Amino acid sequence: MPKSLSGGNPQIPKADGDAPVQAYIGAMPGWKSVVGHRIDSLVTKTVPHVRKAVKWNSPFYGIDGQGWFLSFHVFTRYVKVTFFKGIALKPVPPGHTPRSNDARWLDIHENDALDEAQLTAWIRQSASLPGWDPSARK
Repeated sequence: MPKSLSGGNPQIPKADGDAPVQAYIGAMPGWKSVVGHRIDSLVTKTVPHVRKAVKWNSPFYGIDGQGWFLSFHVFTRYVKVTFFKGIALKPVPPGHTPRSNDARWLDIHENDALDEAQLTAWIRQSASLPGWDPSARK
């Protein structure tokens, strides 16, 4: 079993592909693993040619040649789903800070009803935009 970092976030080595993402999701604690499986399933169903990886102890989803469009991360009380170009989504996801630039996110807590239709719409929109490329820093 992988080591858990702060908030129960699984420590999974950086790697490309579905296997490390599934290892991460499988190591998520309790109800958070159910949320992780659901997000992964929605992304895979909505974007069949999705590229997956674990980077910075988080699953990343992207399109080859286009960059990353979504990631999620385990925190103590919630799972944070980040859309890297979330400012361009309709409606704009609610989470942001003054320093978040284009990124927007959705925090999913244990008893939250997951609006799968809205999440799927955001996934579809995100995958159609140029994604985040950490090697192309400003």
